[in-house]
Amino acid sequence: MAPAQTYARIAGALFLITIVAGGFGELVVPSKLIVSADAAKTASNIVASDGLFRLGFAGYLVEAFCDITLTLLLFLLLRPVREDLALLATLFRVVSTATFAVTELFYFAAALPLRGSEYLKSCSPEQLNTIALLSLKAYSLDGGIFMMFYGTASIILGYLMIRSGFLPWILGALLALSGLGFVVYNFLLVLAPRYAWSGLQAPAGLTALALGLWLLVKGVDAKKWLETNAAVGTG
Repeated sequence: MAPAQTYARIAGALFLITIVAGGFGELVVPSKLIVSADAAKTASNIVASDGLFRLGFAGYLVEAFCDITLTLLLFLLLRPVREDLALLATLFRVVSTATFAVTELFYFAAALPLRGSEYLKSCSPEQLNTIALLSLKAYSLDGGIFMMFYGTASIILGYLMIRSGFLPWILGALLALSGLGFVVYNFLLVLAPRYAWSGLQAPAGLTALALGLWLLVKGVDAKKWLETNAAVGTG
């Protein structure tokens, strides 16, 4: 099997794992535990479902592992098209993963005020519940803002896929469009929060699913990848 096909198959599998792990950690678990306007209920849910709370964070760890590996594989696949842009997309994805890791600390830290530690006795239960919910809200807000780096990387990678000739241009167009949705949403979140429609992020999940399935099942046109690779001498 050509190196490109190996990269593509692994990348496809990682895309699908990311969807499951990320969806569980970022959507399913928070939806079951967080009550946006009720600090007491949120705190009660976290304490009662500590195992689920921790599984949510574990889901993020799996997602981050996949994202880091995917970043390398996408660079290796697309650098024959234009190496400087492939490297730029890599840097944007690395920054995105790193900043989101910091954001996830706010999620995990939300449980700290609820563990009854001695040093927290100076705060009332109501105050501790509020601190926990505030930490979760910071996690949600920060995660949304810093996804603009991921969105920018997706636009660049989408452009490279369109130009590649060894991947369907429609997948590249979808990836670029989903990346643009992230960037627009993020700027609206900062400049005009009332207009920050979360639906702008919806295409990302469908695009990742389509791209993951294509790479896993069909892979790339190995002959064209080798020809492009040879033409630019990337080795």
